[in-house]
Amino acid sequence: MAKYKKKRVRELRHDRFRDAAMTVLDRLGDRLEGRGKPVLYVLAGAVAIGIAIWIGVWHYHKRSEEARQALGLAIKIATAQVSATPAASPTGPTFTSEQDRAQHAIVEFQKVAAKYGDPYRTEARYFVATSLLYIDRDRATRELAELSNSRFSEVATLARFALAQAKEADAKYGEAEQLYNDLAKQNSAVVTSETANLRLALVYQKQGKKKEASDILFRIVDSARKAKGPDGTPLPQSAAARGAAQELQKLDPERYEQLTPESPADVPAF
Repeated sequence: MAKYKKKRVRELRHDRFRDAAMTVLDRLGDRLEGRGKPVLYVLAGAVAIGIAIWIGVWHYHKRSEEARQALGLAIKIATAQVSATPAASPTGPTFTSEQDRAQHAIVEFQKVAAKYGDPYRTEARYFVATSLLYIDRDRATRELAELSNSRFSEVATLARFALAQAKEADAKYGEAEQLYNDLAKQNSAVVTSETANLRLALVYQKQGKKKEASDILFRIVDSARKAKGPDGTPLPQSAAARGAAQELQKLDPERYEQLTPESPADVPAF
């Protein structure tokens, strides 16, 4: 019943729009009587185009909202709690394993990809690929490699970063290094150069390249501590810069002591 009411409201809205349009046409017809039908036809065509555009915009926004809601539901499943003894949760479903959660998430993301157009289809494909990392890593890395060339820059960057992390986890350090280097040069808003360089330093650590890792970590932290805004006040440090400081302190305490001191605003309160 509720669905019928909503449908009927939409129909009535369309009827009112049509009636208003016809009233305008009638008035124009009276005013232009004797001036030739071609003028009236042109005006009628303009009004018809206006109606079509209005309907198209309304449908586009409605469809976009549906796609966002469906994608949000799938993301909620993909980030749900994993517990050996799942219990009812007011915040959403829980799963017994990451593989179980990934399977359910993939189903929902595939629904979005099948039903909606871009950018939602490509975003859903990215989430399918990252979920596949728990189930079929070879297929996941192939999908991520393909998505890293997407025309949607944010998805392409995120796919490249996820692929780099997968390569790092699989001890394919050379491939991971290249990907992190590319991301650092790109310096995207979704994966900053600080974040990419931090991961690159961790890859160097795993390869036993202490000096290379220490150099990168030092540059990240020192640059962050020296950065100032237009008014000359120190800029707040990012999570990546703070993580780099912690890694450098563990890896090379002597180098850590050479850093520019933190500004008072960046020193955490206890």
